[in-house]
Amino acid sequence: MPYKEVEIEKIYYTIGEVAKMLGESTSLVRFWSNKLNDVIRPHKNRKGNRLYQPDDVENFKILHRLIKNQGMTLEGARKRLKENKTGEEYNMQIIDALQTIKKELLEVKELL
Repeated sequence: MPYKEVEIEKIYYTIGEVAKMLGESTSLVRFWSNKLNDVIRPHKNRKGNRLYQPDDVENFKILHRLIKNQGMTLEGARKRLKENKTGEEYNMQIIDALQTIKKELLEVKELL
């Protein structure tokens, strides 16, 4: 049987890892973390470094989409995250799927 690489999910992510996932700077991630401390709660090690759990990373991804793609304000995104997190995740999955379909359709159009 061929070797199958297992995807390992980490317990904690550093601020640099989160910033890399989002394609943003660590200072922006730190700013969002400070402003949204009621939604995103990082753990801190003895040195004071922020460590984020997978739930926090998901919140960052949703926050990034709301602010950067949909043009919401930070306060509006905070309210959206607090009020309807599960619905927002579902909506983002639908949006991602539709964007993929659109891209594929445009490629087909170019071929025709």
